[in-house]
Amino acid sequence: MADQVARSPFQNSAAAEDIVVWSAEYLSYRWSDDHPMNPTRLDLTMSLARQIGVLDGIELVEPIAAPDSELLRIHTPAYIEAVKRAPEKLAASEKLASAGHSEEPEHGLGGDDNPIFQRMHEASAMLTGGSLAAAREIASGRARRAVSIGGGMHHAMADWASGFCVYNDAAIAISWLLDNGFDRIAYIDVDAHHGDGVQHAFIDDPRVLTVSLHQHPATLWPNTGWSSEVGSGAAEGTAINVPLLPGTGDRLWLRAFHAIVPGAISAFRPQIIVSQCGVDSHREDPLADLALTVDGQNAAFLAMRDLADEHSEGRWLAVGGGGYGLVRVVPRAWTYLLAAALGRPIDPAMPLPDLWRDRVRHLAPSVDLPQAMGDGGDVDYPAWDGPGGAVQGSLEAADRALERVDSAIIATRRASFPLLGLDPEDPRD
Repeated sequence: MADQVARSPFQNSAAAEDIVVWSAEYLSYRWSDDHPMNPTRLDLTMSLARQIGVLDGIELVEPIAAPDSELLRIHTPAYIEAVKRAPEKLAASEKLASAGHSEEPEHGLGGDDNPIFQRMHEASAMLTGGSLAAAREIASGRARRAVSIGGGMHHAMADWASGFCVYNDAAIAISWLLDNGFDRIAYIDVDAHHGDGVQHAFIDDPRVLTVSLHQHPATLWPNTGWSSEVGSGAAEGTAINVPLLPGTGDRLWLRAFHAIVPGAISAFRPQIIVSQCGVDSHREDPLADLALTVDGQNAAFLAMRDLADEHSEGRWLAVGGGGYGLVRVVPRAWTYLLAAALGRPIDPAMPLPDLWRDRVRHLAPSVDLPQAMGDGGDVDYPAWDGPGGAVQGSLEAADRALERVDSAIIATRRASFPLLGLDPEDPRD
C-alpha cells in the first residue's frame, strides 16, 4: 500500500480543506433490482476513483442519517411519517392488488418511479445526512470544497416523492446553511431534468438563486423549467432556467452555460455555491436526450468550481443526482467530479485500470467498456456574442443547432437578466 501511494500521480496535490463525504450506507438507497437508479453506479465510482489514485491520502467524512428535525426544514410531518410507514403498508397494498383492488400511491410512494423498499426512510435520511455533513464542514471552516455523490435528490417535494427522490437533500442543506451564517446561496443544477424541487422550495426566497440547465420541458419530464419561470414576489429574478433541446452536445451546452451562469452568479454575489451534478445529460443516457460527453460534463464541474473560487472564496458544495449509464458513464463522470473538488486533474487519455475493468466484467459481462477516462469530447465552445450575432448565411444542420441554442440563451437572458440588473443583450454581462 505504501508503494502504491508513493506512485500516485495525485499524492499531496489536494489541500486538506477539500473533502469527500461518503458512507457505504448510500448503497442501501435501492428502489428495486430493475430500477434505473441503481446504487451500483456509486460503488463503481468510488472504486474507480480509488484505483486511479484520486482518493489517495483523502480521509473520507462519514455522515450520519439526517434526523427528523432536519428533514422538517423542507418536508411535512405527515410526509415523513408516510415514508417511515411505507414498507409496512406495502404488504397490505400487495394483498389488495392480488384481490383486484388498487390504491393511489400515498404521497407519491409506490408505482414504477418510486417503488417502496425496505428501510426507505433510513436510506433516504442517510443521503440527506451526507449533504448536511458537507454543508457543516464548509460552514465550520474545516472545508472549502465538499462533495457527496450520494446526494442530489432534487425532485422531492415537501409532501411528495418524485422522480426517484424521497428527501430533497440539496434543499435541506441549503436551508441549514441559511440558518448557519449564509444569506446568499447560489444553487446550480446541471442534471438533464429540471431541478424543480429545489426551485419550488425557494421560489419566493430572495436569499437563494436557483439556476437549472436542462432538457427542454416540452420534451422531458417533469415538464417544468421554462425560461419564463423567474421566481416570485421579492425573489423575482432568483430563479433562472435554461431549457435546451434534445441533441445539444458539449460545445453548445457550454456556450449556453457561459452565456448565462457566470453573469448571474457575478450579479448575485453568493457566499457559497451548491451544485447538483446529475450526469444524465450524457449522450448515452437511457432516460434523456442531451448529447454531452464526460469531457463536457467535467468542463461543467470545473466551471462551477471556478465560479466558487471567483465569487464565493472557494466555497463549493457538490452533490450527485441523475445518471443512468450505470457502468460506462456515471463512474467516469463522477470520478471527474471528485477530482474537480479535490483539485486533482485527470488526463482524459488515462486508461481505465485493469482491476476495475475486471470487476465490471464480473458484474456486467455484456457491457463493452470504454478504453479511457475521456470520450474525446470537444469542449472548446464558441462564446455567445449577443442576439443575432452568431448565425449567418445558410442554415446548415450545425447552424440550426446553434440558432436553437442561441434562442434559448436570449429567451432566458431576457426573462431573468433585467431582474438582476443586467443587460440581456450585452454579452459582457
